[in-house]
Formats: sequence, structure tokens, C-alpha cells
Amino acid sequence: MSEPFSVPVTVRGYETDTQGHLNQAVYLNYAEHARWSLLDAAGIRQADLVARGVGPVALETTIRFRRELLAGDEVEVTCAFEWGAGKAFGIHQVIRKADGTVAAEVEGVGGLMDLRARRLVADPRERFKELASDPGLFGL
Repeated sequence: MSEPFSVPVTVRGYETDTQGHLNQAVYLNYAEHARWSLLDAAGIRQADLVARGVGPVALETTIRFRRELLAGDEVEVTCAFEWGAGKAFGIHQVIRKADGTVAAEVEGVGGLMDLRARRLVADPRERFKELASDPGLFGL
């Protein structure tokens, strides 16, 4: 298996809490940024999704906080899709400090919603293959 997709992020001072740690809600922003960056790298823009009448949705998210992050820390945020049968797919993400220390793990379950029917599409894997110019970034 190849390395998961990743994006660099620098922790900004305004994202920290009164203890100087990265605010817990910002971890979700970093994970979301990596997911949208993966879509973009695979050739899928938000406008393309809307034009096709679909949109990604989060069904479940779990964050495991491992080590603190402070203002100025440089991190890599990975993103790997995990496909199974059915309407949902898994997303595994790691937020890793420059020295390799895992700061957090984000596990998610997502789907691809038909924006007209307001229901999940039956086979999101096939839809992502159709939409992407580089489906390999999704492990497809």
C-alpha cells in the first residue's frame, strides 16, 4: 500500500486555547482541510460535486488526542479512504508532528449524498472513480 495523501499545516497562535494547546475543535478543521485537499488533488472540485448533484457528508468522527500541539508546530495531516461494501466509507487520518510524533488520530465514517434525493448514493466508490481524474489517490 502506498503512503496516504498528506498536507502540511502550521499551528497558528489564534488556534490555541488558554493553556497554549491547539484548541480541540481545530483538529477537525485540519482533518477537513486534508480531505478537501485530497479531493482537489484527485481532480474533484467542490463545484464539480455540486454540478453532479452530490456532496460528501460526515456520518461519524472520533478523535484520539495523543500529544499536545503548540503555536508554531509544523504538522502533516494524512488522509486515507477505506472502502467496503455499501453506502458508507471509512476515512483514517493522522496528525503528525515534524519529529514523527503522532499528535492525534481522526477516524471517520462518511458517505456521498445525492443532493436532490437527500439520500446516500448506493456505491460511493464508483461515483468517486467517475469524478476523479486521479482515483488512485482514493486507493481506487
